[in-house]
Amino acid sequence: MNPAAALALALAGGYLIGAVPVGLLVARVAGGPDLREIGSGRTGATNAYRALGLAGAATVAVLDLGKGVAAAMIGGVIGREAGLSVEWLAAGAALTAVVGHTRSIFIHFRGGRGVATAAGGLLVLAPAAIPLLGTVFALILWRWRFVSLGSIVVAILAAPVTVVLVALDLATPAAVGYAAGIGLLVVAAHADNIARLRAGTERRLGTPRP
Repeated sequence: MNPAAALALALAGGYLIGAVPVGLLVARVAGGPDLREIGSGRTGATNAYRALGLAGAATVAVLDLGKGVAAAMIGGVIGREAGLSVEWLAAGAALTAVVGHTRSIFIHFRGGRGVATAAGGLLVLAPAAIPLLGTVFALILWRWRFVSLGSIVVAILAAPVTVVLVALDLATPAAVGYAAGIGLLVVAAHADNIARLRAGTERRLGTPRP
């Protein structure tokens, strides 16, 4: 396969995988409301929790995570078949999957905030980072009950953590590039949350919308 065509296929394929609005599909199957019309209007697990409860949110989270895993694995296969870097093609495809999740072509460029899909890509590229970042997220959620704060902090920490893992020979430079990319994308997707956190108006998990 031509290297340029392989790169384009990996990136476009990753985007389309990420763009599948699984939150909306799960809500439709469950007979729930359109996630775009309630709560934050996002299609990810946090908003699904408000509309569908814990089981629906868990389903959405797992499927969104799976999008990142699938994109990374398919990108790696394309890279291998084209004689290109498996790690970098996997990272590129996983990164565009996060873009697709947050800006889906199928729902007028709306979507979720990209956290679970980003985690899926990281699970393939730097699995050793997941336990540490997951623990940080859980501690923040337990202490302050702000899903957004946990997501933002973990997104910022992803790149430094993967740098350490590279030094320990537990990850590759491609994983660092991916982690830096998802950090920027996830933080950008939380711009409205950051504004509310600074203003003291961000809602904690489990707090009903007024």
